Amino acid sequence: MELTGRIFNIQKFSINDGPGIRTTVFFKGCPLQCKWCSNPESQNRFASITEKMDETAYCGRTYTVEEVMQVVRQDKPFYEHSGGGVTFSGGDVLQQAEFASVLADAAHGEGIHVAAETEGYTAPERFRAFLAHIDLLLYDFKHADREAHFRGTGVYNDVIIENLRYAVTTGKDVIARIPVIPRFNASFSAAEALAGKLSEIGVKEVHLLPFHQLGESKYEKLGIPYEMKEVPQLHPENLEKYREVFLQYGLTCSFK
Repeated sequence: MELTGRIFNIQKFSINDGPGIRTTVFFKGCPLQCKWCSNPESQNRFASITEKMDETAYCGRTYTVEEVMQVVRQDKPFYEHSGGGVTFSGGDVLQQAEFASVLADAAHGEGIHVAAETEGYTAPERFRAFLAHIDLLLYDFKHADREAHFRGTGVYNDVIIENLRYAVTTGKDVIARIPVIPRFNASFSAAEALAGKLSEIGVKEVHLLPFHQLGESKYEKLGIPYEMKEVPQLHPENLEKYREVFLQYGLTCSFK
């Protein structure tokens, strides 16, 4: 039987998911339960809801490797001109690591750069096997404090830290991505802890992702509660002092 994966979106001309112009492939499934998630249709806890929907944008559909590649290779001239490629996002790509690994190998076979965005919440053996298939790791790192991480995401960060540390020790190109979320990690004390931990691990570059409300309509569509409904959005100009904390630790830090 041919290997397939569950994809809920393929977005072309992405410019915030790695270098250059990219095609972002959104994988279905995520074990975290982040209250601010802009793609709730990808979360495991809402799988039964989205799978009952008719719209492919929410329930996703099954793709073969070649079907994804047919879309990805359409913009290969743009990748070559801009230093771009394909990025695996989600959800979390590690929920479908075998399919993603084969897809990455297919992209490499056509000279296409491969990046993957992940929370890193998976068994170290699976993470290490997958890591060998990609060029750039965009690593979502949400909180340095174990208990705070659990309160915000539904999981502890022990294995997340372990996997990030391993990726850095291998010399893989790693960028930490921090969603800056009010009432969760937007305080200066949280920034200090995040910067300190990333510096200690050996991460060199950080992207800050200010909280937004772009996913709010999805919660309404799915008929599920959205706990961040009344929370104001953040913008880079609100977070310059927050960013300075990371700069003080010697980290390259920018907004995305």
